[in-house]
Amino acid sequence: MSTTTWIILGTIAVYMVMMIAIGIKASTKTKSSGDFFLGGRKLGPYVTAMSAEASDMSGWLLMGLPAVAMMGGLAEASWTAIGLAIGTYLNWLLVAKRLRVYSQRVDAFTIPDFFSKRFGDKTRILTTVAALFIIVFFIPYTASGFAACGKLFASLFGMDYMTAMIISAAVIVLYCTLGGFLAASTTDFIQSIIMTIALFVVVGFSEGLINGFDSVFANVQGMDGYLNLFEGFNVAKGETGSYGALPVASTLAWGLGYFGMPHVLLRFMAIEDKNKLKVSRRVASVWVVISMGVAVLIGVVGYSLMQKGIIGPYADASAAETIIVDIAKFLGDFGWIPAVTAGIILAGILASTMSTADSQLLAAASSVSQNVVQETFGIKLSVKSSMWLARISVIAISVIAIFLARDPESSVFDIVSFAWAGFGAAFGPVMLAALFWKRANKWGAIAGMLSGGAMVFIWKFLVAPLGGVWGIYELLPAFVLGLVVIVVVSLLTGKPEQQIVDTYQAVKADK
Repeated sequence: MSTTTWIILGTIAVYMVMMIAIGIKASTKTKSSGDFFLGGRKLGPYVTAMSAEASDMSGWLLMGLPAVAMMGGLAEASWTAIGLAIGTYLNWLLVAKRLRVYSQRVDAFTIPDFFSKRFGDKTRILTTVAALFIIVFFIPYTASGFAACGKLFASLFGMDYMTAMIISAAVIVLYCTLGGFLAASTTDFIQSIIMTIALFVVVGFSEGLINGFDSVFANVQGMDGYLNLFEGFNVAKGETGSYGALPVASTLAWGLGYFGMPHVLLRFMAIEDKNKLKVSRRVASVWVVISMGVAVLIGVVGYSLMQKGIIGPYADASAAETIIVDIAKFLGDFGWIPAVTAGIILAGILASTMSTADSQLLAAASSVSQNVVQETFGIKLSVKSSMWLARISVIAISVIAIFLARDPESSVFDIVSFAWAGFGAAFGPVMLAALFWKRANKWGAIAGMLSGGAMVFIWKFLVAPLGGVWGIYELLPAFVLGLVVIVVVSLLTGKPEQQIVDTYQAVKADK
């Protein structure tokens, strides 16, 4: 390898060692399964905000979103970003504080456990169903993160894709198994800063190569519809698209997913002081808007870089997911300082991926060790045994995710899109009903969760392929169905017990 490559690799290695060190430090504060999965509810407002959003964005922010903008124009990428920005704000505004108060009152530190205690489900059916959905959707979600890491190193250093992916996964697993939720949240906070630096350096450097934004936009204006939010342009096929009201509504539906994201909701439950959530909301909302805006802009700039032969050419959006990697490689050839900067950019991509994968691993592991083994099957474990089971679950889930991510041609954007829909439809309606409707009962919650989650599969694989008006994002119809089913089934079955209603009213008064 060249000197430049060694400098870049060294910068990334320093970053990975920092993450492991944080895991070791956090392990000294992790004494119980509650600490492992929720950090003892001790997160500060800034760590809560930035770790929630970093764990949410994943490699999709620095790989998937710029690629979609570059190869398809502003339409899909922009409406996706707008939907996510709205969803982020509403989630912090409506859900965060009430969930923090409610989860502490019922003593729940996982999402399935919260649902079970909120609806008084002594049979643990709701816990089991929720835990299984978390496992089903989080494993491929985690796999997408591992795939992003594999693409990064394979593209940069010419490494074997599987080898690169396994090394990256090993680092994530190491600090997760050591420090649990506290390690994941602390590293996510640092990773969000690195991601931000990477985004701004890339867009600034790229804009300079094209001689200003005037040149950037002049280069894409010849493609009819590229800059139009209601058309778009397929760069690979050279065709102008059409993005009408239905596709816009479908894409905006990405924002609905936030109400059901376990790894984001857990941050709400973990903050040390519910009254500091207003600060967290402001920080999170501003960061999301800026970061996604810059990511879309990188995609637009990337087209000009491809035309000049600096990066690419790319056959499609999946291939273009290495856009920032390729820009960083080009930057690294200008000397050792640019090489270190390139290393920071690439560490930013790694950070975006790791910050999501670690949170997903912990959420999936908590479902296995806490919700399935101990609650569903009633196996009583000591504090020490529970900790070991949690760590073993992290490793086992990682192995399955690595197997699923073995195909280097898989699209990070597509995988994240499906998993996002799954959580949004299965958990989002139930979470809103749990927090805002006292009449909702366990039967409505179970039915809503099953119908919403099932509809994601049905719409994705059976209905959407019909095309036309049916070809919309599966989250929208699945979310609506889940919400309707919760209302109908709850009204057709018995009212919740008075104790459950009293707890609801107490939380409502306390929020």
